[in-house]
Order: sequence, then structure tokens, then C-alpha cells
Amino acid sequence: MSTVREADNLAPLRRFHDAVNTGDAEIIARTVDEVMEPDVLFHAPVPMEATGAQALKQVWEVLLRAFPDVHVALEDAIAEGDKVASRNTVTGTHLGEYRGMAPTGRSVTYSEMFVFRFADGRVAEIWGVVDVLSQMRQLGMLP
Repeated sequence: MSTVREADNLAPLRRFHDAVNTGDAEIIARTVDEVMEPDVLFHAPVPMEATGAQALKQVWEVLLRAFPDVHVALEDAIAEGDKVASRNTVTGTHLGEYRGMAPTGRSVTYSEMFVFRFADGRVAEIWGVVDVLSQMRQLGMLP
């Protein structure tokens, strides 16, 4: 049975996904500041030196440059205690430089899963698994 706190933790996650799907880096950055702790612990392979909320903002700047039409479909969101787990399908068209690769015009579809730990209504910690291998194969970076 879901508690009020668990339901309350779903709302910021949904706000974040709505912001991501605007394709607007400023809206995403503002929403990151609203729903994430500034020093959020981000346990996912991030190709930069930034940490916390700043790392998350940079991830989205890179993704939006490479895939300006990126869309994240929230397939499942399950709340329990202070955590929310989400399963997403990401789609986009490779129209900008990405991981050193020039734009290919290819479409990608890949999966990702995240667990968010909340503290006082904000995301304090994130664990993520992104199917980068599938993404790289679809872009022609790997056979």
C-alpha cells in the first residue's frame, strides 16, 4: 500500500520528466534546481567532471545538442519508502555531435532505469543504468 510520502515523491519525478520533454535546457535546469538537492549524489557514468545538480544539467545540455528532439517516455514509476524507481524509453534523432561522433541523422531508441532517493521532498541520490551499448550500436559507433 502506498503512503502519502511515496505519492508525494512521484510528483517531482513527473515534473522532471515533463521538463525534460520540453527540449528546453533552461526549463530543465530550473526544474533540476527545484526538485534535486544541489549536491545530489549521481551514481551513473557521466562523461564530465561536474558533480551534483550541475552534472545533471550538463548531461541534459549534451543530450539536447546531440538529440534536439530527445523524448523520455516514463514507462513505469514505482514508489516505496523514500525511493522511486523509474523505467524509461528514450528516443531521439542524432543531429549534433555526440561522444566525438559527427551527426548521423539516425534515430535511436534505448532503455534506462533509475532509482531516486528522496529527502525532504527533493531528490538526494540517483542510481542509473542506461543502455549506452544499444545507443552506440544504433549510431554506428559499434558493430
